[in-house]
Amino acid sequence: MTARAKVQPPATKSAAGLYERDLYAWTREQAQLLREQRFDELDLSNLIDEVESVGGSEKREIRNRLAILLAHLLKWRFQPGARSNGWRGTIRDQRKEIEAILEDSPSLRAYPGQVLARCYLSGHLRASEETGIDFTLFPDECPFTIEQVLDPDFLPKEVGLYNQS
Repeated sequence: MTARAKVQPPATKSAAGLYERDLYAWTREQAQLLREQRFDELDLSNLIDEVESVGGSEKREIRNRLAILLAHLLKWRFQPGARSNGWRGTIRDQRKEIEAILEDSPSLRAYPGQVLARCYLSGHLRASEETGIDFTLFPDECPFTIEQVLDPDFLPKEVGLYNQS
């Protein structure tokens, strides 16, 4: 009697099922298959999607942190009486995290400048909600350059809401 190899369903079907059930376990399995160079067993379709999504998540992270940073810069500028170490810490932390992303992905270095206006709208809304200051009283366009926004030493000077010069 000769030994027969077990016929198993293609790995991609079982891996795809694992992908749907437990993303973390799926990533561990895919990493192990890569380490062992078992390329024919990889779940290529989902693996391609996940690799592509990494870049998108980096961009989302930059946009989110930039909006939070802009909100705090606006609050710092237009609510000087409410300034706190917490605000200063948030400004510092957002800048550090954006810089860390840009160090890991230098090809995204220009991205914050490209999305500044878009992120300003989000930060503008956030600042209005958090301060109770009417949305229309803040500047329509970002009053800071991207260089200022990302400069670790920059904090806006106080400007009254009705005198924004």
